[in-house]
Amino acid sequence: MIDFPEIIRIPLRDWIDEIMSWLLNNLETFFDAVGWSILQVMLGFEFVFTHIPWFIFIPLAFLGGWRMLKSLSSGITFALMLFLIGTFGYWEMAMQTLSLVSASVLFSLLIGIPTGILMAQNNRAESIIKPVLDGMQTMPSFVYLIPALMFFGLGRVPSVIATIIYAAPPVIRLTNVGIRTVNPEAVEAAKAFGAKRKQVLWDVQMPLAKPSIMVGVNQTTMMALAMVVIGSMIGAKGLGMEVLLSINRIEVGRGFEAGISIVFLAIIIDRLTFSLSERTSQNNQSHE
Repeated sequence: MIDFPEIIRIPLRDWIDEIMSWLLNNLETFFDAVGWSILQVMLGFEFVFTHIPWFIFIPLAFLGGWRMLKSLSSGITFALMLFLIGTFGYWEMAMQTLSLVSASVLFSLLIGIPTGILMAQNNRAESIIKPVLDGMQTMPSFVYLIPALMFFGLGRVPSVIATIIYAAPPVIRLTNVGIRTVNPEAVEAAKAFGAKRKQVLWDVQMPLAKPSIMVGVNQTTMMALAMVVIGSMIGAKGLGMEVLLSINRIEVGRGFEAGISIVFLAIIIDRLTFSLSERTSQNNQSHE
């Protein structure tokens, strides 16, 4: 009597399975093309990162921390963190992880910023897309892996797809919020001078919304990095794979080295991208 009646059951799982079967049977060529494109971009990033010698990459990180954060200690800290990753024996894996994150962030931005612009300019689109973003952010990450595996098989491509789904919402939301919170007087002034809709968007709203968008880029990058361990479960190489292997073999030291290497990368990426958003905000204030 207290159990929910089975006769009222909605066969949602059956409907979803039928949709997935239809997609696999009818859009195989499309998914192959998407997978090939993503793989080429990722291989490009991997080629760049793995072919820069460590004794050049580390000084570049030092210069980046010093010049962008205006802090010599930050540059030294970044260089030391990367040097420690190398001493753990994880340099190549760290570069593979950076490749995965870079490709995922690139595609997240290519999808996220235009979607955020659409939401900002269309209230109906915002009302439709917002629940989708809620689902993308709250759905367990492992659920993304199932369709990604079905469409793209094992390897790095489904890892990038799952990472994009997880990491894109922040830049979409913050692009939308940034454009919507632009001073209406600036928009009205541009229209009064005869600016068209596109000109208002690209010459007024986007520059003024840039600090918010850059914060979104920062958050998207950090969320992409948070997915590296989950991505390793379906064949993505890098530090996430080392963490996964250490869990399977109960090797605490190995897991700690790989985990702290991910933390070091996260700190460096977070500080650099956050400094970009702060610089953008300061530049906008100086222009005002």
